[in-house]
Amino acid sequence: MGGGSNNSHNIDNGKYVRYTPEQVEALERLYNDCPKPSSMRRQQLIRECPILSNIEPKQIKVWFQNRRCREKQRKEASRLQAVNRKLTAMNKLLMEENDRLQKQVSHLVYENSYFRQHPQNGNLATTDTSCESVVTSGQHHLTPQHQPRDASPAGLLSIADETLTEFISKATGTAVEWVQMHGMKPGPDSIGIVAISHGCTGIAARACGLVGLDPTRVAEILKDKPCWSRDCRSLDIVNVLSTANGGTLELIYMQLYAPTTLAPARDFWMLRYTSVMEDGSLVICERSLNNTQNGPSMPPSPHFVRAEILPSGYLIRPCEGGGSILHIVDHFDLEPWSVPEVLRSLYESSTLLAQRTTMAALRYLREISQEISQPNVTGWGRRPAALRALSQRLSKGFNEAVNGFSDEGWSMLESDGIDDVTLLVNSSPTKMMMTSSLPFSNGFTSMPSAVLCAKASMLLQNVPPSILLRFLREHRQEWADNSIDAYSAAAIKAGPCSLPIPRPGSFGGQVILPLAHTIENEEFMEVIKLESLGHYQEDMMMPADIFLLQMCSGVDENAVESCAELIFAPIDASFSDDAPIIPSGFRIIPLDSKSEGLSPNRTLDLASALDVGSRTAGDSCGSRGNTKSVMTIAFQLAFEMHMQENVASMARQYVRSVIASVQRVALALSPSSHQLSGLRPPPASPEAHTLARWISHSYRCYLGVDLLKPHGTDILKSLWHHPDAVMCCSLKALPPVFTFANQAGLDMLETTLVALQDITLEKIFDNNNGKKTMCSGFPQIMQQGFMCMDGGVCMSSMGRAVTYEKAVAWKVLNDDEEPHCICFMFLNWSFI
Repeated sequence: MGGGSNNSHNIDNGKYVRYTPEQVEALERLYNDCPKPSSMRRQQLIRECPILSNIEPKQIKVWFQNRRCREKQRKEASRLQAVNRKLTAMNKLLMEENDRLQKQVSHLVYENSYFRQHPQNGNLATTDTSCESVVTSGQHHLTPQHQPRDASPAGLLSIADETLTEFISKATGTAVEWVQMHGMKPGPDSIGIVAISHGCTGIAARACGLVGLDPTRVAEILKDKPCWSRDCRSLDIVNVLSTANGGTLELIYMQLYAPTTLAPARDFWMLRYTSVMEDGSLVICERSLNNTQNGPSMPPSPHFVRAEILPSGYLIRPCEGGGSILHIVDHFDLEPWSVPEVLRSLYESSTLLAQRTTMAALRYLREISQEISQPNVTGWGRRPAALRALSQRLSKGFNEAVNGFSDEGWSMLESDGIDDVTLLVNSSPTKMMMTSSLPFSNGFTSMPSAVLCAKASMLLQNVPPSILLRFLREHRQEWADNSIDAYSAAAIKAGPCSLPIPRPGSFGGQVILPLAHTIENEEFMEVIKLESLGHYQEDMMMPADIFLLQMCSGVDENAVESCAELIFAPIDASFSDDAPIIPSGFRIIPLDSKSEGLSPNRTLDLASALDVGSRTAGDSCGSRGNTKSVMTIAFQLAFEMHMQENVASMARQYVRSVIASVQRVALALSPSSHQLSGLRPPPASPEAHTLARWISHSYRCYLGVDLLKPHGTDILKSLWHHPDAVMCCSLKALPPVFTFANQAGLDMLETTLVALQDITLEKIFDNNNGKKTMCSGFPQIMQQGFMCMDGGVCMSSMGRAVTYEKAVAWKVLNDDEEPHCICFMFLNWSFI
C-alpha cells in the first residue's frame, strides 16, 4: 500500500480509498516539508486543503507511514547498490593483484632455482631496470656515471616513454618486489591495498584503491601536490610541452619541507608526463632530471639537498558505475648520506613514505569524494573544506617554523652559549600579514611587528609516539605554561601597546571542543578552551578565556611507524576563517623500522600502568623493544620589536622547560622495566597491588568497616575506581608529599601520576584553618590510627578551590604492622 501515485490506495475499516493526483501532490508537498507531521499538523492540512476533506486523519497518518517506509527502502537500496559497485570494483582490483602476485611468486621461484644451480654466485643481479645504483647499507656510494641524457624536446619525449614503461611495470608488474604493509587489509571501506618495497634502490611505496571521483578530477587533484601533501612546500611548473599523442610534458621544480630541525630540506628537478592510454586510462608519471644536457636545468638551491625521484606516478582507470580505480607508486632516493647517522632510518623508511605521501593522496581523494556525496556542516558551523583549509594553514605554518627558510624572512638570533634551542625572528611584511590583518572588538588592530620562533629537536627512547602525544594532548598542564598561551592570545588581540605577561596560575583546566574527524580518524581538529580563574588584572587586556585551534594526528597505537603531530595556535573567540594563525607544536617521528605495534589495551590509568603483579613491564606494554624516535618542538610568539630581548629570553626558557617536562613524561611512559618506575611510587615503596591491600586492610582495622566493595578479585581496580578521592602521603618527607592517588584523587588535585610527587600536603591546605587542622591532627592519627574531619576547602594543584563534605585520614600499616604512610579520603568534593 502506498500513496506515491494516483494508483495509491489505503485501507480504513476494510475499504480501499483511492487518492487523486491532486491529493497525492498535496501530501507530497507536506512530506517534503515535514516527513513526520504531528496529529495537529495533519488536521491543519485537512483544513487548509479542501481536496483532502474526504480523507480521515487516520488514513493520512497511514499514508505518511507508508511514505516514510518507502523512502527508507529507497535509501537502503541505493546504499546496497553503491556497496555492490564497490565490491565489484574491489573484486576486480583483487583479481589483478592476485595475478601480479602470481607473477612475482614465479619470478621468486625462478631466482631460488638459479641460486641452487649456481651457489658460487653470491649475489643475484636485480631485475629492476629502474634501479640505477646499488643498495648502500646507509653509506653514500656514487652511482655509476652514465652519459648525460639529451634534454631537448625529442630527448625529453624519449625519457618520458621510458619513464612510462618503468612506472607501469612497478604499478602492475614485478619490477619491484612489493610486500603488503602491516595492518592494511583490503575491503569496501578500507583505504586500499598498500605495499612497500623490499630490496630495491631507495624507498618505494605502492597503493591501489577506489575513489568516488572521475579520472579527470583525480588527475587534477594529484597534480596539485601542495594541496594534499603537507610535506610539499612548493611545486613550480617551469615549462610545458605538448606531444603528438595529445599528452603533455612538464618540467617541474619541487621543494619538500624537512621534518626536523636536524636535517636540510629536499628539492627535485623532474619531468612529468601525462597521457591517455589506449584503454582510456589516464597516466601521470614522473622522474628526476639529474644528469641532462642540451636543455633546461635547475641549479642547486641553498639550504636544500637535491634528491631523486625514480620512475613514479599515478595510473587512473575509469570504474564501472562511476568513480576511478587508482594505482599510485612513489619511489624516492632521499640521499640519506646527508643527514646525521641517527636520522638515517628516517630517510630509508618505505613505511614512512607510504604514510606521509602515498596514503595521504588516497585519504585526500576520499575526503573530497565524501564531501561531494554527503555535504554537511561540522563543528562550529564549519564545512569540511573550511576545516581542511585551516588544518593546512596550521601544518604549513608549523613546517615553516621548523625549517626557517631565509627567503621567507627568517633570520637566526645569537645563541646564549647553549645550542639546545634555536631562535629565529621574522619581521617580513608577508609574515606580519598573518598576525595583524584583523580589527577586534576593542577598537584596535593587532600591532605585533615580528614573530619569534624557538625550536629544538630531541631524541626519545622506548616510548611510542602515539602514547606520548596522546598524553601531551590530554594533560596539557603537565608541560604547558598557560601564561605563555595567554601572551600568544593577547598578541592577536592587543592594540598598539606593550603586550602584558599574565601571572602564572591565572588559568585553570582545559575543555576540549571537537570540530571534525577525517576519514579513518587519522587526523582530527578541536578547539581547546583554557578557562580563566579571574586572577588577572583588568587593565591587562587579557581574554577572559583562551581559545586554541588544535590539530592532532598519529594517536592510533596500532599504526606502524606512525608520525604523530600536535599543532595548535591561539585564535579569537569569533574564530573567523581568515583569522590570524601562528602555529606551534610537536612532531614525533619513529626512527625504527619495527612492525610490532603496542598492545591496544595499553592505557594511561593507574590500573594498567601500575599492574605488575602478574605481568612484566614488557608484557603489559607490548613487545616494542629498544625503539627510538625524534621529537621536534617549535613555538612561535608575535611581539613588538622593542621587546625582542625579553621575549627571546622568555621563549628560550620556556622551550627548555617544555623539553624537561617532555623528557620526564617520556621516562614515565616508557614500557621498559627500568623506566616504568616513573609511574609508580618511589623504589622503596610497595607495588601498587600491595599498597592497595594495605590501604583497605588498615581502613577496616581502624574504622571497622570495609573501604572497598568487591570488584572481582582486583582490589587495585576497586580502589582506582572508588568514587571518593583517595590519596596517600609519605611519612618520611618533610613537608609531606603525595605518593599515590586514585582517579578521583587525581581529578580533585588536577594532576597526574607523573606529577603527583611534586605536590605537598601544605600546598593543598593553603589556608590557616586547613594547616592548623593538619598540624594538630597528625599526632592523633599516629596515636589513635585515624581522624575524622568536618567539611572544608582545599586547593588543587592548579590553584582552584575545592570544597569537600567530609574527610577521613588513617594510618596505613605494612605487613610488619609498621606505619607506611597516611591515607586521606575526601567525600563529596567539588570545585567552587
